[in-house]
Amino acid sequence: MSSDPDKMMSKADKMTKLTLTRWSADWRGATELYEQAANGFRASNKYEKAKVALEKASKGQEMQASPWDAAKHMESAAALAQKLSIWNEVADFYRKASELYVECGRAQPASDALGKAARALEDVKPDDAIQLYTDACEILEEDGRDQMAFDLYRACANVYIKLEKFTDAATFFLRLGVAADKCDATNSQCKAYLSAIILYLYAHDLQQAEKCYNDCSQIDAFLKSDQCRSASRLLTAYNEGDIEEIKKVASSSTVSNLDHMIIKLARKLPTGDVTAIQMNTNDDLDEDDLT
Repeated sequence: MSSDPDKMMSKADKMTKLTLTRWSADWRGATELYEQAANGFRASNKYEKAKVALEKASKGQEMQASPWDAAKHMESAAALAQKLSIWNEVADFYRKASELYVECGRAQPASDALGKAARALEDVKPDDAIQLYTDACEILEEDGRDQMAFDLYRACANVYIKLEKFTDAATFFLRLGVAADKCDATNSQCKAYLSAIILYLYAHDLQQAEKCYNDCSQIDAFLKSDQCRSASRLLTAYNEGDIEEIKKVASSSTVSNLDHMIIKLARKLPTGDVTAIQMNTNDDLDEDDLT
């Protein structure tokens, strides 16, 4: 047999086509040739051709009812698409791989495939990355594997922070908190809630920060935590316009143990005019008193 990968591809293509003398496609033989061709193309740095060979090998495995092997080939094709900066294919191939893993009943690799796509697209297509991270989280949530999604929640929140969508980032930390609650991961839960409160404060939304604090304080584990005490001190300092206290809490060991992206934002608190925030809050309270 020829070791020329181009000839292998041509032979494999013929094996999958029906003719007057070939009434059924030889997917097994063709797939072996596609796989060998892909290896040959990769060895000679012909990544575009290797990618095409892997796509066809994946199709071949699918036709042989081997979704696991088909998924593996799609992931390899996606990695080559990333090397070639063909970003729409990166997303499409990893999504296809994820679907094939789901077909196998394997939630973890299905989620991992979407996570890989999201990481690849964070800088070039951040909105697509967010959707991929979201879908990756949902696969694990539906499979009852919430604890395995913690890093995905954080990664998605980080993309939102880069886009300066702080409220959306806070929402993902709250989702992390809910997932941590299901797993009895109290430390992760409390850190997630404090992170969300800091994000609301960074976005100048004291009212939402207080609402978040009040909601989270209904949970006994948070109410007794260092993170809750730090949140309470921050909110009190904001309401009193005490900039020094805000900076002191933001530099505390409790905040320093949060995720790096949250620490960076906390160190910049307070953003804006705390006195103005205080006055607006008082105005809101006065209006409520009048009703």
